[in-house]
Amino acid sequence: MIYQDDNVLSISGIQHFVYCRRQWALIHIEQQWEENLLTVSGESMHQKAHDNTFSETRNGVIISRGMQVSSYELGIYGVCDVVEFVPSSEGAIIHNKEGYFKIIPVEYKHGEPKTSDADILQVAAQAMCLENMFCTKIDELNIYYGKTRHREKIPFTDDIRERLVKIIEEMHQLYDRRYTPKVKQNKNCRACSLKNICLPRLTKISSVKGYMSKMLGDEL
Repeated sequence: MIYQDDNVLSISGIQHFVYCRRQWALIHIEQQWEENLLTVSGESMHQKAHDNTFSETRNGVIISRGMQVSSYELGIYGVCDVVEFVPSSEGAIIHNKEGYFKIIPVEYKHGEPKTSDADILQVAAQAMCLENMFCTKIDELNIYYGKTRHREKIPFTDDIRERLVKIIEEMHQLYDRRYTPKVKQNKNCRACSLKNICLPRLTKISSVKGYMSKMLGDEL
């Protein structure tokens, strides 16, 4: 399937989707957003990493920042923090460059590694876009965490690919329906930047009558 321009989804939304389907829908379908300390700090780090007018070469490695990527087969688009093109005996061909290059996408995160696979899936989506754009195969994903000041190297396995495709398909299904899932309150709600918009406690109350009864402490 080839998606049209008005149906391609932001790669950055994958992390929101894995964190909470409702949060993703509020942001990417209903266009609602609120900043908190974590989102502001993360945005600051990405602004430093992104500079789509800047590239450099270090020891033969071409480093590109802020590269725009897309895949109409998956229906996704986004911007890579950093993409490294490493000279190799095989791999991608780069315009006006001799030889072949191994492509490594590098995502920058403000915090530390998560218990979920949200960060991995986000950079995996970038990698699949790069594979389509450069007609090559990527076998390594990198994530740099600001809190630990450490760069994680993750093999790009078939399991990650299959999980990513399922997530993207589910995102498209909800987006096509313009459906915002109901709240499922959990520990993530406390740190969510949209908790004042989502109001997870209120959405658990089934009716106005129930809400008034709860607030007044009396049956109506």
